[in-house]
Amino acid sequence: MLDLQEMRTLLTLGEELHFGQAARRLRVSQSRVSQTLRDVERRIGGRLFERTSRQVRLTGLGEGLIDRLKPLYQEMAAVYSETVAQARGVDGQLRLGFTGAAGGAYASGLVRAGRAYAPECDITLHEVACSDLLGPLRRSEVDVLVVRLPIEEPDITVGPVIGLESRLLAVALDHPLAERQSISIEEIAHETVFALANTAPDYWRDFHVPLATPGGHTLQRGQEVQTCQEILSLVAAGKGVAPLAESVARYYAQPDVAFVRIHDLPPAPVTLIWRTAEENARIRALAECAARTADTAVPGPARRRLPAPARV
Repeated sequence: MLDLQEMRTLLTLGEELHFGQAARRLRVSQSRVSQTLRDVERRIGGRLFERTSRQVRLTGLGEGLIDRLKPLYQEMAAVYSETVAQARGVDGQLRLGFTGAAGGAYASGLVRAGRAYAPECDITLHEVACSDLLGPLRRSEVDVLVVRLPIEEPDITVGPVIGLESRLLAVALDHPLAERQSISIEEIAHETVFALANTAPDYWRDFHVPLATPGGHTLQRGQEVQTCQEILSLVAAGKGVAPLAESVARYYAQPDVAFVRIHDLPPAPVTLIWRTAEENARIRALAECAARTADTAVPGPARRRLPAPARV
């Protein structure tokens, strides 16, 4: 009996009638094509191809076999692909949520990586409003969400970290700190920061926009905001300062806003999260793909990796 690879070799050689061109299409060596043909002809007991130094052509026996093999091979290959897809359980649609341009950069990178890793899975992208961070996930409007940690919810699984971003302070160009290369969070004591209008947990907001420094100095709470663009417009107007993740500076940079590194705030990890009760093979495939490609999925200069967090 012929296996699928032998069938594919015979069919390709029958189309190309050239050992070198057939080998390139099959991505094997020319000697491998020749050896496969010799093995098949030996088992059949007859010549399928006539080859000389000038040409390769099908024999009558070979032409009859190729004509009958073609539909059989196509059917067998289709059955095999469908069986593999069913075994993996990844065929179907996966809705990937993200927030803003920075989150979209991570998400689009995952789509590109996922296309090669699990082509049977159709990943669609859906922007999630910053003001309703976990709502679409809990309402099953998206299956997986690209989000910055911390997330410590009993019904949510935290997947692999795909990015680790430094923390920056956005200030107006005429702010006294605008010319600095880096600062301590203690240096913005008594500054005004903007309150996030966000349904994310309080611990998430406190991590990303602290209202007090580790030294105990209080920051003033300014206007409530919903988007990065709103924050940076207020910063440019001199209404306050804003601790942000470094990808925000990359995707929302403005000529009248400076970004200064905060050297004593912990970095902001970016990860995938999903509802534990809704985990399936597609989600696991995307998480595995994300873990394997984390170094290349990170937008901007931060390309360090952390171990995958445990389920919470």
